[in-house]
Amino acid sequence: MHERQQPAPAPEWWRNAVIYQVYPRSFADADGDGTGDLAGVRDRLPYLAALGVDALWFTPWYRSPQADGGYDVADYRQIDPAFGTLADAEVLIQDALALGIRTIVDVVPNHISSEHPWFQEALAAAPGDPARDRFWFRDGKGEHGEELPTNWVSSFAGETWTRTTGPDGEPGQWYLHLFTPEQPDLNWNHPDVAAEHEAVLRFWYDRGVAGVRIDSAAMLAKDPELPDLPERHGPGGHPHNDRDEVHDVYRRWRKIADSYDEPRLLVGEVWLEDTERFVRYLRDDEMHTAFNFDFMSRPWDESAIRDSIEATFAAHAAVTAPATWVLSNHDVTRPVTRYGREDSSFSFAAKRFGIPVDLELGARRARAAALLTAALPGVLYIYQGDELGLPEVEDLPEGAREDPMHFRSGGTDPGRDGCRVPLPWTPEAPAFGFNTTGTTAWMPQPPWWGAHAAALQETDPDSFLALYRAAIRLRRTEPALQGPDFAWDDTPPGTLAFTRGADVRCVVNFGADPVDLPADTGVLLASAPLEDGRLPGDAAAWLRA
Repeated sequence: MHERQQPAPAPEWWRNAVIYQVYPRSFADADGDGTGDLAGVRDRLPYLAALGVDALWFTPWYRSPQADGGYDVADYRQIDPAFGTLADAEVLIQDALALGIRTIVDVVPNHISSEHPWFQEALAAAPGDPARDRFWFRDGKGEHGEELPTNWVSSFAGETWTRTTGPDGEPGQWYLHLFTPEQPDLNWNHPDVAAEHEAVLRFWYDRGVAGVRIDSAAMLAKDPELPDLPERHGPGGHPHNDRDEVHDVYRRWRKIADSYDEPRLLVGEVWLEDTERFVRYLRDDEMHTAFNFDFMSRPWDESAIRDSIEATFAAHAAVTAPATWVLSNHDVTRPVTRYGREDSSFSFAAKRFGIPVDLELGARRARAAALLTAALPGVLYIYQGDELGLPEVEDLPEGAREDPMHFRSGGTDPGRDGCRVPLPWTPEAPAFGFNTTGTTAWMPQPPWWGAHAAALQETDPDSFLALYRAAIRLRRTEPALQGPDFAWDDTPPGTLAFTRGADVRCVVNFGADPVDLPADTGVLLASAPLEDGRLPGDAAAWLRA
């Protein structure tokens, strides 16, 4: 049951891959201390092989104070002790590969941890010392330097500059952090910064990692004059986002990736509304793929979904990179919850407590969305737990939240903790199989969590897990689902349909009432039981045309 064919032939295995995102802290806890670890992932490799995924993308597993879920990296060459050791990572990479599963790791080039030796050296140095040149230290404005150097806006709300204190206890210079104060921004004009990250790429590529996912990929380059944010700016003219010079970084990285016998992969986290600017990152000498955030953010509505698919195809037509499709990740409200709301779109600005949700409706739509997404040509990403139909945990106990987005919003934003609750593997409390010791998980699991356990879904042919396994298996075995062919079919309002290749059709019913399916077709897979041969509301089906 758990045996899989070996990895797809190099060098372009990634064009039609299914990639599973692992948030290590919340996946599985092998040593029973309440925190997920690499040994836990290794123990669950048979589960991942049975799911049928081609690669695992790990959010940062490096040594970190965990001020922002590991995205504050203190040492790229060491695994955080909570997760294990470098030797554990090396064994995991090889064991996964033996099951046909490659490994992708996160890199976070915009910033490092405030506990990184470079930043500690910079803090100890005097203004003007070369140690500070790897970062953005500046004097403040105002008579006594008490005002922020710029009016830049943080991605996490709050201020983007923190003032240092000198050895004499007097206020000193300020340093830039587009995220939290524990994540000082690096100065990519400094040769040490470029050289270190290129060395880090080689370090992990040499250990068998198949690729890297690049966090906040458009934010590295800054205008060295550090101007205030203008009311308007032209393409490439933003002082710290999507500047033209950032592409030089990724051209150098692509040369490194291509230097291996099996070329390594570059995947970008690129949040840009301008599609022309977006696809610049996907030119043949830069990244191989980039995340499709527009699709993930759209509401459950046929017009909105179709518009996003068409825009994605139009953008990628100018480059050879495949499109990517994803419903959620470690930052985004889970689909079962999101699709059960009156406004089922996603926006960080709209996250609030107390939004009504119909989880039964959300689950139906999430199942249909899973089939819709898996039927599209390109790369499919799955965030851990979505294959179990997990909802967002929105009623975390007082004091349990850790996400800086929650605290920097003054408590109005629930933050991202609700999609990071440790997975339920078995139905029994207190840890629901997250570990075998019953130790309370680092983030509280709700009492109803066991109803979604993987062990229960393993034997249920109608479960979320069964649906995901079947969809991934068909993606692998149906020739029509492996190529780039795609054509829209004419459908009545409230529905979408498209054909892949010569004989596979995906039909999605966004309405509440059942709809007729095309004549002379056989059902390969459906997200819900048909009703007298008709596709029910909020459901999808794959048909043999």
